[in-house]
Amino acid sequence: MLEVLQYDFIQNALIAGVLISIAAGIIGSLVVVNKITFLTGGIAHSSYGGIGLAIYLGLPVLFGATVFAVLTAVIIAIITLNNRNRIDAIIGMMWASGMAIGIIFVDLTPGYNVDLMSYLFGSIIAVSNDDLIYMTALDIFIVSTVVFFYKQILAVSYDSEFATLRGINVKFFYTLILILAALCVVAAIKAVGLILVIALLTIPTYLAESFASRLSTMMVISSILATIFTILGLVVSYIYDISSGASIIMVAVVILAFVKLIKFKR
Repeated sequence: MLEVLQYDFIQNALIAGVLISIAAGIIGSLVVVNKITFLTGGIAHSSYGGIGLAIYLGLPVLFGATVFAVLTAVIIAIITLNNRNRIDAIIGMMWASGMAIGIIFVDLTPGYNVDLMSYLFGSIIAVSNDDLIYMTALDIFIVSTVVFFYKQILAVSYDSEFATLRGINVKFFYTLILILAALCVVAAIKAVGLILVIALLTIPTYLAESFASRLSTMMVISSILATIFTILGLVVSYIYDISSGASIIMVAVVILAFVKLIKFKR
């Protein structure tokens, strides 16, 4: 098993797994605490439009997904801050339209025959050196932003009214959290794909909640758990020759079920 580590694509996959897990642990904690899982899912699926547009224009796929995801996050923030009555219908519409736009642009791209399933369900072993550089840049931005604005993000996440009384711009930081979630989604595309990214954001955090009493601790534990799930998922994927994204998520689900079963018996 250890001999496979000599291959560049395996090394890239492991590095990418760690980078994605760090982002997923931090942002997943914010997604769960702020109860914006559905919104993040809408951003994830809408970003497929950016993938299709990037392919059509000949741009880097992750760059196209980033632009589309961030724009979607800003739109969703504006909508949710001003009108929450029909947010479920609006998110569903953006979810579907983003996917449709992506498919249409891919269909319009002459001679394009690359398997798009890797963007939907992940293919971490296909991560290139350029992808790693981009993921690293996203990770640095996500981590540094959360560290720098941690007190404000903490206040907004747990008590927005108290944050407002303290003079914190709640609208700005709520929008920032959604933008960070969008960037995390883009970073995780190559690992688990747009369909499964929500599971990677929420399962480690759901487990970490049992062992953490502070948001910062939850972020650290979530990142560690996400890293474990990713590495074990890669091992399972290699041994059984199955999809890496699905393997990572199934490992997370099995471990989650096992831990919850133990706690239930106690």
